[in-house]
Formats: sequence, C-alpha cells, structure tokens
Amino acid sequence: MNITTLTPDANGLVDWPTLSKTKKAVVTVGGFDGMHLGHRGVIERVVQLAKATKSFSVVIMFDPRPGVVHHYAATHHNSEPGPDFRDTGALTSASQRIRVMRELGIDQVLVVRYSLAFAAKSFRFFLGQLVGKLGMRTIVLGADAAMGANRTGDVKAIENLAQATGVFELDVVGDRGPGYVRVPADIVPQAPLGPGEPADPTDGMTKAELRAWSKDHQGRKVRVWSSSNVRYLLSQGRIKAANQVLGSLHGIEGTVVHGESSGVDRIGFPTANLGQSVEGYIPVDGVYAGWVVDLGKPGQSDELAAPSEEMRLSAHSAWRWPAAISIGTKPTFSEATGINERVVEAYAITDKQLDLYGHMLRVEFAGFLRPQIKFDGIDELKAALAGDVEHTLALTTQAS
Repeated sequence: MNITTLTPDANGLVDWPTLSKTKKAVVTVGGFDGMHLGHRGVIERVVQLAKATKSFSVVIMFDPRPGVVHHYAATHHNSEPGPDFRDTGALTSASQRIRVMRELGIDQVLVVRYSLAFAAKSFRFFLGQLVGKLGMRTIVLGADAAMGANRTGDVKAIENLAQATGVFELDVVGDRGPGYVRVPADIVPQAPLGPGEPADPTDGMTKAELRAWSKDHQGRKVRVWSSSNVRYLLSQGRIKAANQVLGSLHGIEGTVVHGESSGVDRIGFPTANLGQSVEGYIPVDGVYAGWVVDLGKPGQSDELAAPSEEMRLSAHSAWRWPAAISIGTKPTFSEATGINERVVEAYAITDKQLDLYGHMLRVEFAGFLRPQIKFDGIDELKAALAGDVEHTLALTTQAS
C-alpha cells in the first residue's frame, strides 16, 4: 500500500498525484475516525469494485477531522489548528486508521491536511479534480455522505452530476447499520458508579421518558454506526457496546515511560505507564480488562531481524498479553506524591519479565471492571488488584 500526504496550498488547491496514465481508480473520501463497521463497509466495497474492474483502490482521508477544523475556526477567530494541535476527541490517529485500511486491502491512501481554503471548494470542482488527476471511474460513499463548500455535495447532488457528465459513477453503500440512537449534544465523560459493564440508561424507557431524557441531555439523533456514538459509549465506560460498533477492540497507543515505581516496589504489580502523548480516545476513568501489545521501540521495525508490526498485532502474537488497565489519577497514592495528572497504566498478566520502557505499547479494551476507588491501605489495594486480574483473565479468555 502506498501512502501519500498532501497539503493544500493557500488557495485550497491540492497537487494530486498521477497514479497511472491508463489504469482507473475507485475512490472513497472521508475522515474515517474510528474505522467502525460503517467505514469498513465502504472501504470493503471500494476494494471489491477495484478488483472487479482492475482499478486502483483509493482512500482520500482528511486529517485533522473536518469537524474539528471548523469548530476550531469558529472559536479562534477563523484561524486553523497548527501542526502541534492534539485532537483529543479523535477515536483513532491517522496511522491507526491507515493500518486498518492496509488490512482491508487498499492500494493507495492519500492523506489530505484539511484546511478552510480546501473546504471552500465546491464538490463539483473537487470531483472534477479526482476524475482528471486520479483517473476516478467510481466514487463509493455512505448514504449520508456530504462534501464540498457548505456540504452541498450530498449523494443526490453527486448522482445528478455523475449522470450529467457521464465521466464517473456513484456507488452508495448502505452504511447506516442497525438504526439510530440519541446521545447528548455535549459528551461529558461520566465514570460508572459501580462494578461491571454499564447498561444503556435509555433501555426500557417509554417514548415519553426518552423524550424527557433527550430534553434533559439535549440529545441528538445519530447513527448507531457512527464515530459520535462510539465516542459517547467510551466516555461512559460502555466498552463492549463500543466494540460492537467498531467491529474490533478499541485501542490506544503510546510510549511507555517511567512512573512512580509504586506498582512493583510497593504492591508487586509492575505496570506499564503510557506518557501524555497517547494516540486514540482514552475512555473514562476506571479499571478495565483488555490486552497490551508490545509494538517495539521506534525504528526497531527497520532492523532486519525485528518482528513486523503485523506479527506483533496478530491474535496469538508472542508480544500480546491480557492486561488489567487503570485510567485515572491513582487516588490511593496521589495525596502522598502530589501527582494528580490523568494517567494510563497497564499490568500485563504474564510470567515473563518485561522491560517495556521506551517501547510503543498498544492497549486494547475488552470491558469495564470497576470505578477508581481510594483504598484505605496497601493490603486492600493488593486484594482489589488481584480481583482485577482474575476478572480480566475470565473476560479475555471469553473474548478470545
């Protein structure tokens, strides 16, 4: 798979590459945050059509997310986020999305840095560029897709343009999934109050009760298969429901750094602590069951004998272990240390002696175990952690 990063100029123009002078392309366009089942359905259709027509399969992926750029501009005097801007609301980083696209068999990924000038171009101009520059023969979109200035290029407008010009075709994928749900307009993380996977608060509500809930939470209607719904579920600790929409385990990635050493020195549970630059959406504070995957040190994959990322991420990889995962401010120790920053730490359940400092670690979530609790002493904490390990093994064995 080839990956090309493209930055529009000040006028919003992109220097699109010429993929071939003779071979056509089947293209899809979007942010693809989370790579949920709807996204996967669209991309799988691109690959299918490309193989059937002996064309290139192409994904044009926007980064940062378009909605984030427009929101930032609306709150920062029409300026745009800079290169150091961290999108903490993104479910997945660009590299995580590209990894899934590779697994699905895409030939070309064109990563376009989304800008206001680029967004101001009409959908007709944009599609004309794709036909003329990339040799697009078919564009594959989800049923609710919209593009171009003021999002006027919906599937109806694009279909009319395709029929009028005759130079490309539109293929619409039914990516709506199992229907719609309502989520709060402002998603505020809310840690579950008790142990176990939280239930949907709207389950069993009458229509009147659901209307009242929506009014109280300024609820908006979104697809079940949507990034917004996944973000809401993770913010409430509803990991299993989020994973069902994603079609895979939600994961975050970061570099392992030195922590307070309390895990091994005081309680006998050595943990891998992720630094502050974590890729992917961090679920609400709590203790979770899941897995950790050692992705190796940066640059290690370039070594001849080093295992590939694909090998490390495989289901039965030797670099993958069940893990009890804690997200929060470690209330039992924060008063003594004065450290109150939010941290992610994972205890890999293995007999091996692991030295992960400086390694990239992928942390995958299988289920919510319990909320963060301040314990009265070390013995009580150790007993709780032993229970977390037992529950983690039970849950991960069931899920594997």
